[in-house]
Amino acid sequence: MRLTDLVEVLDGVLPPAAGSERILVGPELSDDAAVVRLPTDDGSEGPRLVLTTDTIAPLVDEPEAFGAIAAANAMSDVWAMGGRPLWALNLVFFPNDQLPLSILRRIMLGARDKCAEANVSIVGGHTVRNGDLKFGLAVTGMIDAGQRRALANTRALPGQVLVLSKALGTGVIGTAIKQQAASASQIATATASMSRLNDVAAALACKHGATACTDVTGFGLLGHLRNILRGSRLRAQIDLHRLPVLPGALELLAAGHYPGGSKANLEHVESSLLRRYSSNDVDASARTRLAADAQTSGGLLVSLRVEEAERMLEELRGTGHQAAIIGELLPAKPAQIGQVELRSGR
Repeated sequence: MRLTDLVEVLDGVLPPAAGSERILVGPELSDDAAVVRLPTDDGSEGPRLVLTTDTIAPLVDEPEAFGAIAAANAMSDVWAMGGRPLWALNLVFFPNDQLPLSILRRIMLGARDKCAEANVSIVGGHTVRNGDLKFGLAVTGMIDAGQRRALANTRALPGQVLVLSKALGTGVIGTAIKQQAASASQIATATASMSRLNDVAAALACKHGATACTDVTGFGLLGHLRNILRGSRLRAQIDLHRLPVLPGALELLAAGHYPGGSKANLEHVESSLLRRYSSNDVDASARTRLAADAQTSGGLLVSLRVEEAERMLEELRGTGHQAAIIGELLPAKPAQIGQVELRSGR
């Protein structure tokens, strides 16, 4: 569902969680997952569980790759909270009157193997006959005792910088795939990025003292960043030319392959944007559109001190991540909360 529609639907629907001592992170500030504390018989502090669910439509043709991407995408919410995914349930919406069941089996095998890579056990699921194919997981994880607090949207601090662990452009490339306009190399690179787990990025974020984190998925980089800014009552400055971009994404964007969801994302955050570049700067304008691109299984956006961010970035790149420090967090007056200043870097 598009962000504007979701905001409208959820207004007043979800009960406030702030009054419950066992709900540590609820829905109020659009975090990636809920964090709850289990009750104990003796009144001591119980384990902290992370609860999330996600389903997606196919972006690639190969069933196993689709299953792997859907699984990585769903588990990412747990890592974004500073947790560790443990168990999952399959969520299947399948047109069995249009596609053979062998396709579904291959999708589920791809998800199984990706979950095994993350040491996550699939313990069941639910299937629905549906006109459109969708697949995903409901995931339960845990925040280990050594991690003091969840990496919630409320915990970013002024003066910190922002690290993005994966390149942008999967929405654009996914649309080009559907329109048979993406090259084999572009498809392969995007598939590899979407299939990459965010476990390493999450571990490095915790190691280097990150305080807040979100994964960049359907609401785009700008939409997810704004959730952090509103939760932490900050504003941000982003250098557009530091944004890591998947090969071919800018070229495909220029050719018109821009998803409707990405357009809606940009419209939704437009009032929060301060464009500090010339209207003639075509590249900066294109990168702004990519910053709103609806991602599938995107990277983590992490806030931490600049010294630690540089160390984290070095380690991320050493493990093959196309990562970058993309901007900084700034204190905000009430009228500035949620603002994102976009600079071209030229």
